[in-house]
Amino acid sequence: HVQLVESGGGSVQAGGSLNLSCAYSGYTFAMCGMAWYRQVPGKERELVSRISGDHVTMYADSVKGRATITQENAKKKLSLQLKSLQTEDTAVYYCAAETIGGTASNPECKVSYWGQGTQVTVS
Repeated sequence: HVQLVESGGGSVQAGGSLNLSCAYSGYTFAMCGMAWYRQVPGKERELVSRISGDHVTMYADSVKGRATITQENAKKKLSLQLKSLQTEDTAVYYCAAETIGGTASNPECKVSYWGQGTQVTVS
């Protein structure tokens, strides 16, 4: 049974920083990656940052240079540090875990598990 539990959200002033954490269990970080998404009411959930199974990181343009994603296997924890926060960063942030899908000849990683989300409000 996979569980992803986010923490670290809250209210912060513009220009400040936050550290979001995702404690996970029942999931093995190996071939596929984990990611942080965010969503505001009325909009689609968007990818903020992803770390692959071999620890290659990517960031959305909107947070590039302000975000750092890390994954710690021993602690079973995924983190996202966000600094120089802007009001546009206000959203519910979700932790996501991928598993292998697709076909044998064309395997692909896809999000299979989501956390419950943590609210970040920047004012």
